[in-house]
Amino acid sequence: MPDLPKVALIAGPTASGKSALALMLAERHNGTIINADSAQVYRDLRIVTARPSAKEEARAPHRLFGHVDAADTGYSAGRWATEACAAIDAAVATGNLPILVGGTGLYIRTLIDGIAPVPAIDPAIRAEVRAMATADTYAELQIADPAQAAKLNATDTTRIARALEVVRSTGRSIADWRKERVGGIGGRIDLAALILLPPRDWLHERIDRRFAAMVEEGAMAEVTALVAREDVPLDAPIRRAIGLPELAAASLGTITLGDAIDRAALATRQYAKRQYTWFRNQPPDHWLRAEGMPDAAALIAGLAIGPPAVTQLA
Repeated sequence: MPDLPKVALIAGPTASGKSALALMLAERHNGTIINADSAQVYRDLRIVTARPSAKEEARAPHRLFGHVDAADTGYSAGRWATEACAAIDAAVATGNLPILVGGTGLYIRTLIDGIAPVPAIDPAIRAEVRAMATADTYAELQIADPAQAAKLNATDTTRIARALEVVRSTGRSIADWRKERVGGIGGRIDLAALILLPPRDWLHERIDRRFAAMVEEGAMAEVTALVAREDVPLDAPIRRAIGLPELAAASLGTITLGDAIDRAALATRQYAKRQYTWFRNQPPDHWLRAEGMPDAAALIAGLAIGPPAVTQLA
C-alpha cells in the first residue's frame, strides 16, 4: 500500500526485548519510537517501568515516554491514541518511520481498531460510584449489568467502577457500547506488525534478573518519592504499575526489601503470562509472530520496511 503511511509496530510481553529491537529498527530506518505502554507514559517511574534510558533516547527520537504526571488520573487509552496519531503524523511529515513499541494491548487495539463511543459520564454518577467500596460496587453491578459482572474479577476496582458508571449514566451495558468502534487508523496506515513471543523460561529468567537490576539502579528512590506525594490518589493508575505495590510496601517498612523483590518479580511474571496469552491469540492472524529466539536482523528484515509514504492521517 504505497499511498498509505508506513507504520511499524513491535509488541509483546514485558521484558521480551521490544525496546532494543525498536531502537535497532529506528537506527536502520530513520525511525521515531512511539511508546505504547500504559505505565511508561508516567514520568515518575523511569526505572520501575523500564522506560528507555537517557542514553537510549539520545540514539533516536522517542515520543510519549514519561510525559504524564503521576497525579493525572484522567489519562486513558483514548487520550493516548489521539496523541499517538499526532506523533505518527509528525514522524511521517519529517520522513521518519513511526515505530510503535509496547505491551499494552488496549492501547494498540484502541489506536488500530478505534474506541467504543461511550458518551461522557455524568460527573455526579461518576463521583458516587467511585466513592463506593469495591464490594458494594460489584454488588450493584451484578444487579445493573449481571452479564458484565460475571466477566470481571470481584476485586477489579477500576473495571467494575467503569462498568457500573457506564450503565448508570447511559442505560446501556459497556459491552453493548463496545460492539461499535470509531476513530481507528487501521485502514489509513500500512502497518508492519511484529509480536515477540520468546520462550517462557527465558522470559521469566530475564524478568527476575531485570527486576533485581532495577532495585540496584535506584528503583526504591523512585518509589519512595511517589509514595510521599500527597497529590497522587491511592487509586491513581500509576499506583497499579507492576511491581510498585510490593516496592511501596518495602518503602513503608511493612515487608523486607528481599520479600518485595521476590513478590514484585512474581507479579511481573504473572503479568507477562497474561500479555503472552493476549498477544498470541487476540491480534490479527497476519501479524508476524516471532516465537523462540530468532535473530534480530532477521526480524527486522521480516518486517519488510521501505521508505514511509509522506501522507498525513488527519
